[in-house]
Amino acid sequence: MSQIIRAFAALEPSSALLVQELRVAELKAEEVEVEVEYCGLCHSDVSMAENEWGFTRYPFVGGHEVVGRIASVGANVKALRVGDRVGIGWTASSCGECQFCLAGDPIFCAKSQGTIVGRHGGFAERVRCHWMWAVKLPGALDPALVGPMFCGGITVFNPFLEFGILPIHRVAVLGIGGLGHLALKFARAWGCEVTAITSNASKSEQLMAMGAHQVLVGDAARGFDMKKAGSFDFILSTINVATAWSSLLQLLAPRGHLVLLGATMEAIPVQAMQLLGGRKAVVGNGTGSPTAMAKMLEFCSRHMIAPTVEQFAMSDINAAIAHLKRGDARYRVVLKNDFA
Repeated sequence: MSQIIRAFAALEPSSALLVQELRVAELKAEEVEVEVEYCGLCHSDVSMAENEWGFTRYPFVGGHEVVGRIASVGANVKALRVGDRVGIGWTASSCGECQFCLAGDPIFCAKSQGTIVGRHGGFAERVRCHWMWAVKLPGALDPALVGPMFCGGITVFNPFLEFGILPIHRVAVLGIGGLGHLALKFARAWGCEVTAITSNASKSEQLMAMGAHQVLVGDAARGFDMKKAGSFDFILSTINVATAWSSLLQLLAPRGHLVLLGATMEAIPVQAMQLLGGRKAVVGNGTGSPTAMAKMLEFCSRHMIAPTVEQFAMSDINAAIAHLKRGDARYRVVLKNDFA
C-alpha cells in the first residue's frame, strides 16, 4: 500500500525548496524506512538541486547525511529492527551479487542507487534504503552531530583504510573546510604527523586545535613553498578550485600519494616525469562501504571525534543553503527535522 511522505523539494533548477507531499510505494522486502531526526546539508545536495551534473530528476529531494530511527522494516531485513538509530550516506542500495559487492566493494556496484539519485533523500519526514546501507550508530556518538560523517566523514576516512596510511606517515591536508577539518581530526587521531595547508594564516591557531602539528600557508592557484618539497607521504586535497597541481606534486615524498577528495571539475595536468622518478600516484576517493562506515564510527567513538557543525531547523532549509553557498558554514551544516 502506498503512503504519503512530506519533504522539502526543488521543483526546478535554482528554485527554492518547498514542502511537497510525495507518494511512495509499499516498502520493499529488504528495505528499511527511517524516521529522520537530523540530516546534513552537503555541497552535493546543492549541485544536484541545481542540476550541475546533468542527471537530476524533479521534484528533487536532497539529503544524504541522514540520522534517524528505523520506523519500519521489510520482511527480509537482517541485523536491524524497529527503533535502531542508524545513518544513511550517499548510497541507498547495491545488488549484493556482483563481483564488487561480493568482494566488499559495493560502492563500485553498477546497479547501486544513490540516496538522492532517482529517489528522495533525507530532507523529509522519512527516507528509505536497503538494510545493508543503514549503519547503526554507536551509543557514544551524538546524533545531532554525526550526520555529516556519512558523506564528508567517510570521504576523508576511507583513504586511511584504502591506501594504507600508517601512523609513521606525514599527512598534509589541503583546504580546511567541511572535508578538511575532519581530515585533520582523523589524521591526528591516527597518529600521523599532520600539516594543514591553507591560504589563510589567521586560521593557524584554530587548525592546530583541530589536530594540525603545523600549518603551511600557500596559495593553491599560484603555488606552494618549495622548502617543503618532498615532505609529505600523503596529501589529501579537499578543494574543488583551480590549483597549481605541478607545485603540489612537488610536495610529495617518493612513493607519495595525492588523494583527490574534492570534486574538481577542471582537467588536472600531470606529466609522466612528475610521477615516474618518485613512484608517486594521483588517486581519487569518493565514499566508502558500509563496513568502512562502521569502522569510521567506531574510530570516532573511541577517539571522541565529531564534525564541527552549525544547526538549522529543516524548515529553515533555504536559509541554510544560502549560508552554505556563501561559504559561511563552519564547518558542516546539519538540519534538525521539525516537521509537525
